[in-house]
Amino acid sequence: MSIPDHPVDDVFLPGGKIRPGMLTPSAAKALEEAIRLTRETRWDCVRSPHIFMGLLADPDPAVCAWGQLLGADLSKLLGNFQELFHQETGDSDAFLTLHREFMSDNAIRLLREAQVRAADHRRKCITPMDLLITLLTASNSIVADCFERAGVTAAKLTEQAVIAERQAGEP
Repeated sequence: MSIPDHPVDDVFLPGGKIRPGMLTPSAAKALEEAIRLTRETRWDCVRSPHIFMGLLADPDPAVCAWGQLLGADLSKLLGNFQELFHQETGDSDAFLTLHREFMSDNAIRLLREAQVRAADHRRKCITPMDLLITLLTASNSIVADCFERAGVTAAKLTEQAVIAERQAGEP
């Protein structure tokens, strides 16, 4: 990812909360869904697969278009990821919130890189597609690895995501 021409405030406030106004409403909803799915799968912190699941749980039009381009049933895909990342042990009532303290290092890096991508596209707010494309292009992406094992390359997923983003009218 390239560095934007102008300084960007960190996506997190100094205390660890996500900076207000950094997410579009649909991206904020995806992260709220990620929190819910983290609890449901019995993890103690939000990881990048949970963010992916959050994008699938309540997909915006661009994520829906991505699914259509792939010929994927997003609700079925969500169920597959929930099964794959479900832990038998763990606390389904764990306290979790959108705070840096409750996110894995990869999830924190994902949000920061999505913010850079948004800035590169001259947006002040992170969109669901910023999250998705950043997630798919991250080095050692667990989500991309899951697709690779099923025979779909990260490059193909990303290409379809960029096409879907354009079709949905996002810059």
